[in-house]
Formats: sequence, C-alpha cells, structure tokens
Amino acid sequence: MKNSTVKYNVEVKVETQYLSDQSAPNADRYVFSYTITIANVGTIGAKLLSRHWYITNANGNCQEVTGEGVVGETPHLIPGQSFRYTSGTYMETPLGSMHGTYQMLADDGTEFDAIIPAFTLARPGILN
Repeated sequence: MKNSTVKYNVEVKVETQYLSDQSAPNADRYVFSYTITIANVGTIGAKLLSRHWYITNANGNCQEVTGEGVVGETPHLIPGQSFRYTSGTYMETPLGSMHGTYQMLADDGTEFDAIIPAFTLARPGILN
C-alpha cells in the first residue's frame, strides 16, 4: 500500500528494448534503449537536477555515468505528474544491468535521491 502522505516520493519505472539494427554482435556491440517514467507520488513538487547511473555488463565491468538532467531536460514534477523519456546505452555483452539515482530538489529546498531500481538489459533469447 502506498503512503500518500510521504512528501518526497518519486517512483521510477523502466521499459527496455534491444536494438538489433544498431547492434553488431560480431564486434561485441549490443545496443539497448530504455524508456523511463518518473512519477511524483509525493505531496510536494520536485525538480530533477541530475542522474547517477551504474551500467554493468555480463563480465562484471561497471561503468559509472553522471550528468545534469535527463535528455537535456531538468523536469519539475508537481504531485501526481510524471515525465517520460527514452535514452540508450551499449555494452560489450548481450546481457547486463543498470541502476542508479536521480538527484531531486523539492520545492521546500530539500534535496533527495529518487532510486532507479535495477533492471536487466538482455538480447532476446539470451536468458532462455
């Protein structure tokens, strides 16, 4: 059950897709897109300031990525509002994962992190 009285509460949902037309398995290049929906389910508005990603391939190699905003934007989300965007990454293995945080600034001046839950990037058929 969700607690709607939580001030700082941002939910992150992810959908992934393997991009075969941009991938080159013979060259160890696997390209994925991910569509993120960021929803403010708290009781106070908040602006997304920056992102901090960990991208890990099947060999255990981890790449850390930080930067301002997402896709060139720093969306401000009032309670009940969401923001959706699509981005992408590539890795040297057909299987990997991503997780991280969005650094948020609430309208009352409080900074907090919105957790990006771990999700799998997998070429179709690799997990079967």
